[in-house]
Amino acid sequence: MSGLAESQRRQTGPVRGRPRSEAVERSIIEAVIKLLEDGVPLAELSIERIARTAGVGKATIYRRWNGKEELFVDVVRTAEPPDAELPGTSMRDDLVALLEQLRQRGLMTRSSALLHSVFAQMKSSPKVWDAYHAIVVAPRRRKQVAILRRGQANGELRTDIDVELVNDLFIGPMLFRTIMQPNAALPEGLSEQIVDTVLEGLRPVSS
Repeated sequence: MSGLAESQRRQTGPVRGRPRSEAVERSIIEAVIKLLEDGVPLAELSIERIARTAGVGKATIYRRWNGKEELFVDVVRTAEPPDAELPGTSMRDDLVALLEQLRQRGLMTRSSALLHSVFAQMKSSPKVWDAYHAIVVAPRRRKQVAILRRGQANGELRTDIDVELVNDLFIGPMLFRTIMQPNAALPEGLSEQIVDTVLEGLRPVSS
């Protein structure tokens, strides 16, 4: 089951009607990808056109997604690297894993004409961007902040600082390199370097 479909299932409870089919969901997502690769802009990707390309009825799509925006977000999630599996050994290791996922996404976006086009079109479509933010960005940020709060609780991070601001300090450099500076270097080890540099000034002072 896709990330968005699973998220919707958790939020709304059991789905009524026909059983879900991963094969059908995959065929719909692949239909959207094919249309995008053929140069069809997001604005022209109607549910009817997607259904026709996938060989399904429109109702089949609407049983799985509320509309084109949520479907498009699921397509993006399919193309992106999967969310990081957190080692859970320390705040530092979990932060490195999160930044590494962003670094990998940056590398994929640079090498994939499809992903590059997808993100460009998302930013020009407020509805799609709002859906992406609600379904992908906001949950990731909540996870990041939770890691920092856990770090404060176990003594890895000073308790007198705003974790929301600290989160921006960790994530900001990688986002800047992957989004604002598309030609900036994204070498292996960058995630560790960012985390260790920021943590240098944020660890509790030993008594």
